[in-house]
Amino acid sequence: MHVLISGAGIAGPCVAWWLAKAGAQVTVVEKAASLLATGQNIDVNGSALKIIDRMGLMGELRRRNTTEKGTQLIDQYGRPFANFPVTEGVEASPTSEFEILRGDLALMLYDASKDHPNVEYRFGITVQEVLSNDEKSVKVELSNGEVETFDLLIAADGQWSKIRKQCFKPESINIVDKNMTAIYATIPRLPHDNMMWNIYFALGSRIVSTRPDPYGTIRACFTRMPCNDEQKLAWQSASRSDQKTQKELLRSTFADAGWQAKRLLDGMDAADDFYFHAIQQIRMSTWSESRVICLGDTAYAPTPLTGEISKLDDGEHPERALKAYESAFKPFVEEIQSIPFFFPAAVHPRTALTRWFLQTLLWTLAKIVAVPWIVKSFSGDEKAEDFPLPQYEVFADTVSEKGH
Repeated sequence: MHVLISGAGIAGPCVAWWLAKAGAQVTVVEKAASLLATGQNIDVNGSALKIIDRMGLMGELRRRNTTEKGTQLIDQYGRPFANFPVTEGVEASPTSEFEILRGDLALMLYDASKDHPNVEYRFGITVQEVLSNDEKSVKVELSNGEVETFDLLIAADGQWSKIRKQCFKPESINIVDKNMTAIYATIPRLPHDNMMWNIYFALGSRIVSTRPDPYGTIRACFTRMPCNDEQKLAWQSASRSDQKTQKELLRSTFADAGWQAKRLLDGMDAADDFYFHAIQQIRMSTWSESRVICLGDTAYAPTPLTGEISKLDDGEHPERALKAYESAFKPFVEEIQSIPFFFPAAVHPRTALTRWFLQTLLWTLAKIVAVPWIVKSFSGDEKAEDFPLPQYEVFADTVSEKGH
């Protein structure tokens, strides 16, 4: 089987590794000229840990840890009022024991797959057009003008996938807007910066936060939930505008937020990784169409596409495997996409009173989880599987670094 993967982010390199392990010939195209090792913090837990372990990458995951020691909440006077330190094996802190930058995770998965004899990476190239998708093959025209034929096309080209737009009907794609925008950038580290994820609840539905990284810099973030239709229109418009417009709106909105807002705004002006992101979910009625399947952010959220393809007979159309994968995994995805109606609004207080209630609640929670027996009794294990991974004969020889 010859598989084309569009996108070398998280999902693309991961599924390339597993498909190559199953014997497929894999070509990965990526529009960037080189791997984009950028992005903010990612928590790796549950079944994802087992997958990384089976790939023999747990040592690398630990080595690339962000060095974040936990989460602390900052009050309006700039003082920490609730602490949630990382505790090995439990989920009592928003910071994961296995915290990694998105770029480092992408690089780790790329390094693991790039030298496999069955995997070829082609940078600076995209799928220009899907010419046909039928019983025999999927034929594509690449951005360099070449026309090639494959047995399977995996669209892992992100939230606004061009392949998804070409191959799936508009009515099969539902965009769920969460009425929230996040803005990220890397800024210089100062001597007083700590190794915690610091979160400050500004009034007017605004959050300011900083996180450490392993490179001597700080990852800054602003999040905003508009309070009225006028604000919502301004932020929606900015998400489609240039960086100058985005930075002007960001500064005018957060100039009076307090805490370290001015420092972060100044740092973001000079940052080369400024990222303005409207928080929206993609929900599809079906993930596959004949020989084309959406994966990761393109369809739902990052995860590897693994074993069903390994069950196909030689030359068999992949549709049966794609449907089986979707049938098994989609209920889990739908469950984790179900965000409570009061979130994220609950952590974006508009008034001083609602902020006081939120801070009091979180202060109380921090005191509770500081009691060891309570944590042990009620906290889950972030290493426990959240989605029971199926077993496939072709991957029987992939064992964890502990030998099981």
